[in-house]
Amino acid sequence: MSAIGREFYVIIERDEDGYYVGEVPQLRGCYSQGRTLDELMANIREVIELCLEEGSEETLPEFVGLQKVTL
Repeated sequence: MSAIGREFYVIIERDEDGYYVGEVPQLRGCYSQGRTLDELMANIREVIELCLEEGSEETLPEFVGLQKVTL
């Protein structure tokens, strides 16, 4: 399954050490980190390719979106 021309969403958070941590909800176990956003995005691209190679036969779920809930 080729990643070229496909779009993936990345949820980005910052951890307690100041690193950016990204996760791709469409791909199980697909996450990475970086000191900067640019480093994170370069790393996450590599991880997406690896995740697609490992699960090439799986059907990817549709990412619907994020919702903010206020209590």
